[in-house]
Amino acid sequence: MDSVIIAAAKYLVFAMVVGFGLVWLIAENRRGKVQLALAAVIGLVVLLVLIKIASASYLDPRPFVPIADGGDGIVPVIPHAIDNGFPSDHSAAAGLMATLVLLRRKWFAGIWFALGALAVAWGRVAAGLHHLLDVGVGLGLGVVAAAIGVVCMTLIVRKTSIATAGPLGRWLAAEPEANITARHRN
Repeated sequence: MDSVIIAAAKYLVFAMVVGFGLVWLIAENRRGKVQLALAAVIGLVVLLVLIKIASASYLDPRPFVPIADGGDGIVPVIPHAIDNGFPSDHSAAAGLMATLVLLRRKWFAGIWFALGALAVAWGRVAAGLHHLLDVGVGLGLGVVAAAIGVVCMTLIVRKTSIATAGPLGRWLAAEPEANITARHRN
């Protein structure tokens, strides 16, 4: 059972990153690729800020910290540094990816990502690295950051010519260079 806990707690989030890359590569058209990438970058920046604010606002010793120091004194399955466990970075990242995929209406992949995010959170608790509060807030921050990323991406794409101007616009429209040069000659 320890190997399942270790896989979920330590490695599943990396598998989710690869899966997210595959969704971006295979399941999106050109415009969708730009939109998903922009939403992901904005969401990641927002998530990092939210995690920094949350960790500075609340101190929650990890469960394996000795009881005398405020922890539960349990033995973790995975060795980890003794630091603030609030919020769970792994759960936050998994929540961000799952929400971004779901908001792109990739339902089949999104359900798998959501299950993966829950498995990451479960693994972090089962490994003795986090409390339920840590992973719950982490997942919530990931959802909030993804929503903010999508809203900001939508505003940027609608209010600017980022998706229609210059080489990016031609690439998104998949307009062959021959048509562009022929139109400019007339």
